Amino acid sequence: MKPLVSIIMGSMSDLPIMEKAAKFLDMMKVPFEMNALSAHRTPAEVEAFARGAQDRGIRVIIAGAGMAAALPGVIAAMTTVPVIGVPISATLEGRDALLSIVQMPPGIAVATVGIDGGMNAGVLAVQMIALGDAELMERFRTYRATLSEKIVKVNADLASVKYEYKTN
Repeated sequence: MKPLVSIIMGSMSDLPIMEKAAKFLDMMKVPFEMNALSAHRTPAEVEAFARGAQDRGIRVIIAGAGMAAALPGVIAAMTTVPVIGVPISATLEGRDALLSIVQMPPGIAVATVGIDGGMNAGVLAVQMIALGDAELMERFRTYRATLSEKIVKVNADLASVKYEYKTN
């Protein structure tokens, strides 16, 4: 099994956020790899990874970063593989990471999910890959249908909640 998605994080402290993407990819049966790289501490390794990703069959890269959050942008600068950035709330409630990731120069794009949005990074990666994979698209559609079912159930549960002035 060869990975289609690469999940990259700066350190093990990012795992609780990034494993949400891994769990979603696993649920959707999308092969992936997980590695730690640092734009500042291992720049040569980041460059080797980014430049070789497409040749290894990687179709989407999910890169999580906190604080200066250079990792997603540095990777995007060295590959044509789509990069999804996950700002991680290491400091300043993640706003510093969010701004670092979304403020890319013209021509070097990084798709960015919300702060600590590891799950949505996995969802976006699946959507990208599913454009060329009918079976994966069907699995994703089935998953999306369950989201609607959850809200229908919540509304049914809320109907039984009683307050003196509640009208429904």
